[in-house]
Amino acid sequence: MEKLNQKVLRFLRENPGQLFKAKEIARGLEIRDEHEYHALRSLLHSLADDHQVERGKKQRYGVAGSRSTIDGRIHINRYGYGIVETDEPERREIFVGSQFLKTALDGDLVAVSLLAGSSPPRGRHEKDRRPEGQVIEVLERGRSTIVGRLERSKNFYFVVPDDRNITRDIYVSQESLAGARHGEKVVVALEPWESEHLNPEGKVVEVLGQAGVAKTEVLSVARAFDLPTHFPQEVLHEAKRISGAIPAAELHRRLDLRDLVCFTIDPEDAKDFDDAVSLTPLPDGSYRLGVHIADVSHYVREGSALDREGLKRGTSVYLVNEVIPMLPEKLSNDVCSLKPHEDRLTYSVFMTLDRHGTVKDYEIEKSVINSKRRFTYEEVQRILDTGKGEHADVLRGMHMLSRVLLEKRLREGGIDFDTAETKFRFDTDGYPLEIIKKVRLDSHRLVEEFMLLANQTVAKHIGAARHGDSRKPFIYRVHDLPDPDRLRDLSNFVAKFGHKLPVNGVSAKAIQKLIESVNGTPEEYLINEVAIRSMAKAVYSEKNIGHFGLGFHYYTHFTSPIRRYPDLVVHRLLDEYANGMNNERRSQLSKRLPSVCLHSSETERKAVEAERESVKVKQVEYMARHLGDELEGIISGAANFGVFVEINDFLVEGLVRVRDLGDEYYIFDEKNYALVGRRTRKRYRLGDKVIVQVVRVDIEDREIDFRIVEKR
Repeated sequence: MEKLNQKVLRFLRENPGQLFKAKEIARGLEIRDEHEYHALRSLLHSLADDHQVERGKKQRYGVAGSRSTIDGRIHINRYGYGIVETDEPERREIFVGSQFLKTALDGDLVAVSLLAGSSPPRGRHEKDRRPEGQVIEVLERGRSTIVGRLERSKNFYFVVPDDRNITRDIYVSQESLAGARHGEKVVVALEPWESEHLNPEGKVVEVLGQAGVAKTEVLSVARAFDLPTHFPQEVLHEAKRISGAIPAAELHRRLDLRDLVCFTIDPEDAKDFDDAVSLTPLPDGSYRLGVHIADVSHYVREGSALDREGLKRGTSVYLVNEVIPMLPEKLSNDVCSLKPHEDRLTYSVFMTLDRHGTVKDYEIEKSVINSKRRFTYEEVQRILDTGKGEHADVLRGMHMLSRVLLEKRLREGGIDFDTAETKFRFDTDGYPLEIIKKVRLDSHRLVEEFMLLANQTVAKHIGAARHGDSRKPFIYRVHDLPDPDRLRDLSNFVAKFGHKLPVNGVSAKAIQKLIESVNGTPEEYLINEVAIRSMAKAVYSEKNIGHFGLGFHYYTHFTSPIRRYPDLVVHRLLDEYANGMNNERRSQLSKRLPSVCLHSSETERKAVEAERESVKVKQVEYMARHLGDELEGIISGAANFGVFVEINDFLVEGLVRVRDLGDEYYIFDEKNYALVGRRTRKRYRLGDKVIVQVVRVDIEDREIDFRIVEKR
């Protein structure tokens, strides 16, 4: 009879590259006797101690020396396969087929092993040949809770996740319902899930309300992205103890700018004001531009409860009708907010610029200011248009300087994307009455250019200075070169609208030329959006590789410490470097900053996705009131199941399904982004202008269906 250790080694050799728990090995060897199972566990410990088998995390075992795994975050799409993004130097992506996911869920940190001699599955693009692998182990769950609709079958309850990237329903026992009923939106906490042959299980921890109700759906967005809607008591108590009064000793240590004419310019509904600007003409024709940023670092000390919570959140999140702030209101809307006619602690960057927008000199100082006015963008625009109003001369000078800076930036390789944004007008019950396309005003550009310049100046101040033979540890905002394949796809995309983008050697200037060529066209916002998606994602990094989109060699985020954690860290670093930093502290920062950058990039991505999803909820809710209406749109995408149409007036996208295109069989022409009728040769192409009728709106699934009434 084969000995137990031989059985174990044979089983592991037959499954190379995988790790198993003791009970999984027992199941594979058909061990059911309790005494034999205990003997198996003892044997595995001995074999691992003797290095005959490999012991991984969580007491999992595999063939010694045969496993080569890579850790990374897995992103699973609604079609069931996953992409693992690794943290290796080359940051490669690994494709994982649905049959190799084990118990991984979207967003989990996993260990994967590469598969030898495999090829991409059918349906993936030929050039999209990532290496393929299989999940060996789930190292860390990306989420502890899942939001979805509670359903009841004949014998059990289950939750259908809102996130379509979670492709498994969550089973809930009768005892774990917490009063929830069929058809309600709930939050379920996941139980440990170890067998891919069974569905995951969970227990209801919160009932959000009836599915399909708009208020419930917006709340579900916050829960789905695991956004914290309350501050811990420890954090609130720490914030409460902060005094808004500025001690005389602190005033004495700072540059006193309380007599300087400076003011804030923000959206009409802004509650926190973290940046103010000033401009002084100099006798030689140059300008002294001041950018004054709330000094949050004075109040939020490293390692404090406020700091830990700020790092955890990473950023403020701006949902359609709710703000989830990074810091408590006492700080964000009061003590740190640059309210008019109140003394506030700031970090000031003064830049001396010539008439061509070149920075000839600069100063970075801790300061105290007293803002003379709180402007909205619309107020500033009226003053720029009429030449009349408070501080009109200063604003006109700022406008002129911002135009010079914009032209200089574009001339030197920057790209000026004009992304489409909307805002809503609500009734007293919170239902959207109107979707309004935001107009980018000169007043917006004025503030944008000044903030860009301040961020660039601060990054250059630290990044260009060396400490011995090494750079100073710092946080940069970086933007890598775009992927050539994506640029070729973009070139093919815009060609369908009659625009050109050179395929070979695409430069930032060529992309900017494309952006300028589509200005004022019906497809302007669509092409801007697709062009942005073709770019690499801007992220935070301790390694400076420059910012392709802006055309800057040095760039950071310094100007919004109330709502972005990296900005807060940059303020601290500026102060520490100004006062001298020893080698031990530099070494500590070199080890800590990479994780801060990675976490901040992840929280930013999550915030952007949550904000988009909340907008979608309100867009769908708005369209529900327009069932049967006919609207003008443009075909924004095509697939084998239909065409997508974006409504021109308020940038809402919906689907025209193939079945609603008439009595004809349509073939998807992938090369030309079109659906073509087999019999009539009728074509629906990207960029076609159409009149559509709203035929179906599903608030819960956030879907809108159109029917084409007329093609122009």
